[in-house]
Amino acid sequence: MTEPSPAPPRPNRHKMVFVTWLGIYPTITTVLSVLMPVLLPRLPLPLVTLIVTAIVVPLMGYVVMPNLVRWLHHWLHR
Repeated sequence: MTEPSPAPPRPNRHKMVFVTWLGIYPTITTVLSVLMPVLLPRLPLPLVTLIVTAIVVPLMGYVVMPNLVRWLHHWLHR
C-alpha cells in the first residue's frame, strides 16, 4: 500500500485575505451597479442587501475565488 502524498502547504492567511478582498470588491461593485438603480427605489435596503449577497456569495465560491486562486497560485504558495 502506498503512502498518501502530503497535502500542499496552505497559503499565508494575509495573502488569502488580500485575494478575497480582490475578488469581493469588484464583484460587489459590479452587482450593486447593475441592481441598485432597479432595486433600491422599490425595496428597503436590507432586502436589497439580501439579494446582492445571495448573488455575490455563490459567485465568489464557484467562479471568482477558484479562478483567483488558480491565477495567483505561484504568489500564494511562495
